[in-house]
Amino acid sequence: MRKIAVINQKGGVGKTTTSVNLAAALSEHGQRVLILDLDPQAHASLHLGIHLREDDASVYDVMTKQSSVADALVRITPNLALLPANINLAAAEMELASEVGREFILRDALERSYLDLYDYIIIDCPPSLGLLTLNALTAVDDILLPMQPHYLALHGLSQLLQTTELVAKRLNPDLRLAAVLLTMSESNTRLCAEVESDVSEFLQSASAVESPWQHARLLDARIRKNIKLAEAPSFGQTIFQYAPDSNGACDYARAAKEIEALTRVNLDSGQCSDAA
Repeated sequence: MRKIAVINQKGGVGKTTTSVNLAAALSEHGQRVLILDLDPQAHASLHLGIHLREDDASVYDVMTKQSSVADALVRITPNLALLPANINLAAAEMELASEVGREFILRDALERSYLDLYDYIIIDCPPSLGLLTLNALTAVDDILLPMQPHYLALHGLSQLLQTTELVAKRLNPDLRLAAVLLTMSESNTRLCAEVESDVSEFLQSASAVESPWQHARLLDARIRKNIKLAEAPSFGQTIFQYAPDSNGACDYARAAKEIEALTRVNLDSGQCSDAA
């Protein structure tokens, strides 16, 4: 099983779009995928057409130990399941502040579940580095960073690397940045090309120094600006349901193939600590 946190503390970079459509693309390839909505805004759940009532079981109930993962799961397609969120999750950080081992609540809940039924777990993280994101980082082995090709995004990358290093050192030694995915890309602009070059050069130079991002790579796939990607959530559909012939569907299908290839490479080289 491969567990991936899709994270960027900056909002509006296509994080939820990436989480949902990457999970959908992997499921289209025959992989069994669980997408976990860890954002109190519940955008991943809404993107998939799931509107929970306040008393419906959700990831909040899993985090507060009122429900199991199995009880809260929603089946989207035969190969795609969702652990949904609702606004109740906003209270979780405050309610769990005094809980012993609060950083490991999600990890422990997932380990108690029948997660050998899935090939991938994709966690859509909130745009912050609080307790919910910390739970995601202790529950996964890999981070996928979606980022827009502009200079402020490079600053966000630096912040994320600092957080990753701290979590890897203190809480989850298996954690690593696996890949960076450029979103909302306009390949014909000089800025996009310059940022892409900067990220690529940084990751290449990092490969010589032992760190949680030593083996990270910039994916060849680029998620181009595409209005269909913006329209799909309003219909509660993935891009493969809403516009399967669009550039957005093509781009996320390519990204999914690269993620699958990374899985095979990492397993073969022994970079994973488990069958993730």
